[in-house]
Amino acid sequence: MNQIKNAFVIGVGTLSLWASLTVVAVAATPTALELHPSTAASGATISIGGKGFGTFQSVHVNRVTIGGFSALIQRWESDLIEVKVPFHAQSGPVEIMAGKKKMVAGTLVITQPTITSVTPAEIEPGQTVQIAGAHFGATAGPRDPNTMFGVNDVMIGGVVVRPRRWKDDSIEVEVPTNAASGEVVVRLASSDPLPDGSCCAPVEYKVSNAVPLKLIPSIRVDPVSGPVGTKVVFFGQGFGAARGAGDKVTFSGRLATIAQWSDSAIVVHLPMDAETGPIVLTMQGRERTVGTFSVHLPKVTAINPPAAPIGTLLRISGEHFGYYSESGATPYAFADFNTGENRVDIGGVRAVIYRWQDDRIDVWVPFSAKSGPVVIYRGATKPHPDGSCCATKETLKTEAGTFTLVTPKIDSYSPQSGGLDELITIKGSGFGTFLKTAEHAYLGISQGAYKRQEDMELTENVSRTEVLFNNVAAQVMSWSDTEIVVRVPHRHLYGMGKRNEFLNELATGPLIVRRGSWDIQPDNSCCTPKKWLTLDVGTFTILAKGMPDPGYFKNNRPDADTNQ
Repeated sequence: MNQIKNAFVIGVGTLSLWASLTVVAVAATPTALELHPSTAASGATISIGGKGFGTFQSVHVNRVTIGGFSALIQRWESDLIEVKVPFHAQSGPVEIMAGKKKMVAGTLVITQPTITSVTPAEIEPGQTVQIAGAHFGATAGPRDPNTMFGVNDVMIGGVVVRPRRWKDDSIEVEVPTNAASGEVVVRLASSDPLPDGSCCAPVEYKVSNAVPLKLIPSIRVDPVSGPVGTKVVFFGQGFGAARGAGDKVTFSGRLATIAQWSDSAIVVHLPMDAETGPIVLTMQGRERTVGTFSVHLPKVTAINPPAAPIGTLLRISGEHFGYYSESGATPYAFADFNTGENRVDIGGVRAVIYRWQDDRIDVWVPFSAKSGPVVIYRGATKPHPDGSCCATKETLKTEAGTFTLVTPKIDSYSPQSGGLDELITIKGSGFGTFLKTAEHAYLGISQGAYKRQEDMELTENVSRTEVLFNNVAAQVMSWSDTEIVVRVPHRHLYGMGKRNEFLNELATGPLIVRRGSWDIQPDNSCCTPKKWLTLDVGTFTILAKGMPDPGYFKNNRPDADTNQ
């Protein structure tokens, strides 16, 4: 008998074993019995404290009833008993039977779970809802939903939801993505003993009153930070095929310009007077806060290089420049009817935008550039009261620093004559960087070189820095701001067929250095034809040195006669 002292009543097998025992111990009459709590809902655990309960013998010998209904015993010790309130229990006396002894522990008042409010009344899936009320119990119970005693839970639109926090007067749950609009109810699990007193009858639930909850489609806003003029997109569903009267978007109370409205997406532009604060979408007269937007001011940390000739790629580094909104067919369509213009001026002359990112802007120094301030202009608008564009178009101006335009200068060159493949060194200042579009991206160059076409040449839009011998491009070996090294060209060596004609064409002629760039068109489109800054280096004479043997020009293969 001592081996089962302090045992828990937790399973059919154990209870059956206890029921098979034939020895009955008569408990001493306890005194000063204490019932805790005195109010509880079905499925809750209550405890009875006192003395002289004796040892547990079997479910036939040891029993507890609440309002006349047998309770499931969870613990029986000589001074403590714990039982679960049965599903069908009514308010009434709690009685203990130990053998032939009966003791009354007090009266238990059975409560009903009650919801007083669900906040908010409308919510997106994935968000948290607060359920306020009374008599939910101290805990939801074990996490295992398959436990024999059941688990308290919440149902939203018929979907079971496990709570994040559970108190007797409040429950916090996260609405699952598979939930639908419907009723919110709290369910308290209860498990009664079988008729023979063993564990356990199927779990049943006491259900609270129902409170409606409306689930609204999720809305994703991207981005949620940026400078004025930023394009902000709302992704969702159910916006409607077109914007209705009174539909609008505000940023901290400032009305935004609406560029697009469809059932699944809304596109707006951050207005000129926007401030950091809530993003509010108003549809059909109902306001909905969908996020918070942080308005940033552009900041420049460096410009590089601070001094250079035309055609240089000028890099402006910093933060919060925003992202460029294109509206045309080319990347140089700088104007957007909603955002106005985004541009960079160098000395008051508009530069050619090459790349515009949030932390970096790259521009080509235009042909007509002047020394002076580098200024970033970011366009933004203020819409009409109905959200249409535009009551005003304005620009946010950010000073980036000062740029000095450098004019290249020739100091010397040597030698002044030489044979094919000879290297020529040109010295001076302000030559800038060497710029040439990657030739592998221009298919015609590779094909022409492979076929050894005599008319193959670089187009205007490929080379922007070059050295010419009598208008024939030389191969640039190195190019720095103070020195250029080139190789005497071989043009027309293949396909001419006559050595002397080759020498006559390239005997003596001008040697020049050129830098090219563009300007923005008067209508602000890009761009004018390339314009060249030309520096006359001097005259160079190609000597008959390094020429192939005369037999090179003779063809011993009739099927490949270059003179045909």
